[in-house]
Amino acid sequence: MAFWNKDKEGSAPETNETQVLDVLKRVQDPDLHKDIVSLGFIRNLKIEDGVVSFDLNLTTPACPVKDQMRDEAVALVKALPGVQRVDVKLTAEVRQTPQLDRSALKGVRNIVAVGSGKGGVGKSTVAVNMAVALAQAGARVGLLDGDIYGPTTPIMLGIETAPKSVGNRMIPQESSGLKFMSMGLLVKSEQPLIWRGPMAHKALQQCLFDVDWGELDYLMVDLPPGTGDVHLTLAQAVPLTGAVIVTTPQDVGLRISMKTLRMFQQTKVPILGIVENMSYYICPHCDSKDYIFGQGGGRRAAEQLDLPFLGEVPLDLAIRTQSDMGAPIVLALPDAPSSRMLRDITERMAAQISIRNYSAPVLEVE
Repeated sequence: MAFWNKDKEGSAPETNETQVLDVLKRVQDPDLHKDIVSLGFIRNLKIEDGVVSFDLNLTTPACPVKDQMRDEAVALVKALPGVQRVDVKLTAEVRQTPQLDRSALKGVRNIVAVGSGKGGVGKSTVAVNMAVALAQAGARVGLLDGDIYGPTTPIMLGIETAPKSVGNRMIPQESSGLKFMSMGLLVKSEQPLIWRGPMAHKALQQCLFDVDWGELDYLMVDLPPGTGDVHLTLAQAVPLTGAVIVTTPQDVGLRISMKTLRMFQQTKVPILGIVENMSYYICPHCDSKDYIFGQGGGRRAAEQLDLPFLGEVPLDLAIRTQSDMGAPIVLALPDAPSSRMLRDITERMAAQISIRNYSAPVLEVE
């Protein structure tokens, strides 16, 4: 049965707001398993002269299914009587992880740790590109280089200048759309940090709490290898939204990465997913794949542990080249296959954050 408003005999049927909302309830968010009307995603609905317009306000600007939900919504509304055009504006509002004390980082909505068990797996490269991909999607993003002893992210972002201070707080540097802080900006690149655990603990706290991060949707923290003082400091100092584990396909790399994963589990940090880096090498001459370090180790581990598998990143010369040049590949070569894969991984991680935040109660803080 069709419903419409009729001003006079013979006038064309007109759709009303109730009809629009009713059909939009058929559009489901595949991650949150609820319809977009019940989730409160529909904002600023207007109907005028056959044109229906509204905002589709998502949980993250990096939503992996935003185009799918928009297209489905447009098709459903356009089929209503009297509708000539449907205008949808995609917006996003990232929910904050519930926290007991947000005073020190009150403007930061989510803190995500990126860790691995051993060095040399490309963890920092993945963390930098994920952070840049979030910023490209429209999110407000910060990146903290938590690798106190071997900071490399300043090289990957092309930053060498030390941050300025205002009062007793440091102002983070900005590059590639990110706010950024690293011990590598505070000491000379060739100077080793011969510090005991308590000094590393204090350094991380200063880079975390004594920096004016401002308003951020996501603060990504690139951790050093292992499961030492820096990891425990972060897990105990702030309520982490979750952690991403970076591994390589071979058994030895995977086993060590699983130690970091279990450390996060023991400290009650949710695991957002596993990323497998250096998954395969693509021959530049024949495009064939060569699984140098084995195949499928990260995916199998995720399946065995019932954790999200975020994706595979190939062993790509362009990733290394762009990192050395201080230009992350997702920014410098956005259409490269590796860039697309890194963006897909980032979107899957952002979806996991939304799932966690929308399943947790919202805590009001004075």
